[in-house]
Amino acid sequence: MKTRTLGPKGPKVSALGLGCMGMSEFYGAHDDAESLATLNRALELGVTFWDTADAYGPYTNEVLVGRALQGGRERVFLATKFGFLRDTSNPTARAIDGSPKHVREACEASLKRLKVAHIDLYYLHRVDRSVPIEDTVGAMAQLVHTGKVRYLGLSEVTPQTLERAQRVHPITALQSEYSLWTRDPEDGVLESCERLGIGFVPYSPLGRGFLTGAIKSPDDFAPDDYRRSTPRFQGENFGRNLALVDKVRELAREKDCTPAQLALAWVLAQGEHIVPIPGTRRSRNLEENVGALERRRALPGNDDAPEPRLSRGRAARRGCAARPGPQALAGGLRGSIHSACALPHNSPSPSKMAVPASCLRPLEAIGQATTVQDSPMWTRRSTCAVSSASSIMRSSAATA
Repeated sequence: MKTRTLGPKGPKVSALGLGCMGMSEFYGAHDDAESLATLNRALELGVTFWDTADAYGPYTNEVLVGRALQGGRERVFLATKFGFLRDTSNPTARAIDGSPKHVREACEASLKRLKVAHIDLYYLHRVDRSVPIEDTVGAMAQLVHTGKVRYLGLSEVTPQTLERAQRVHPITALQSEYSLWTRDPEDGVLESCERLGIGFVPYSPLGRGFLTGAIKSPDDFAPDDYRRSTPRFQGENFGRNLALVDKVRELAREKDCTPAQLALAWVLAQGEHIVPIPGTRRSRNLEENVGALERRRALPGNDDAPEPRLSRGRAARRGCAARPGPQALAGGLRGSIHSACALPHNSPSPSKMAVPASCLRPLEAIGQATTVQDSPMWTRRSTCAVSSASSIMRSSAATA
């Protein structure tokens, strides 16, 4: 298994991680036995960067991962997250607590559920806007000093918040949604991570399964699959997005790989400090995802060739992709992604961090039009009928 480091001075992890959320919630029925088999297969394949959170389940995904860790803890770089408060009797209710008191309590609870002595990477799942980020990260830093946590991370924050946090304690990784059709981190976040020496961990790099080409109709979702409630998977948006996935499928055929491998190879090509964590509960999907590493002639960092770089931001939004040369994918795909920001369950939070059910664009400008808020709750960062897939960049990264 190829490896990457989370930032130039960060820990070395498998070049592809494994998101564990869907093993317990959100994507329809799940089977613990199947999930445990997938986690064991991940160990066999060298996919040892595992990602969970206390909120997943709620509170059961860490238990599941903890079972898989028995006898193999030293082989896994374990990441978990805290910050959400959930009610097991009402899974749609959620709030955020980033207070120092909750930081300590949440860590202790996660250690017990996971049955481990320490957590390798501990993320703040979402920013609590009622608590200064300096206070939250300061409390997280104390966990490092006591040996309960090795590295700190944040999830879905702005460059401004990232820099404030970095001044309190080194941040090892930032986790945000990023894929061919969710490109918002290109508006300053990726650049900030690279400048500050922070690893970037994209979740949902396969567009919540859509970029695999396996989803043909909303009827493919189980009745309790949260994707049924998100606008990008509904009505006219679904059809338009499906047409774009067809283009991904065509390019994959040209490169003799699957759409999933093409999409993952593109994410991997965006920088050496980027380590995607596609989620799956099935071994066959895991094996397919790992194939994305093999389908490329070379990954950044595995040869001596200099890696071409282009600035991001406006150029990327126009379709001028970052790092287009040999580290990007062949062919081109242009067109708008018709999607929207939405909570997995369209209901407001019951507490101080309540988010209106009608919130489709959580990136409201604050102060200036170019400044966005840290993403609240379970929202994603693409905006309705505005975000652009731009292009699948020209080069040979996906060739065998």
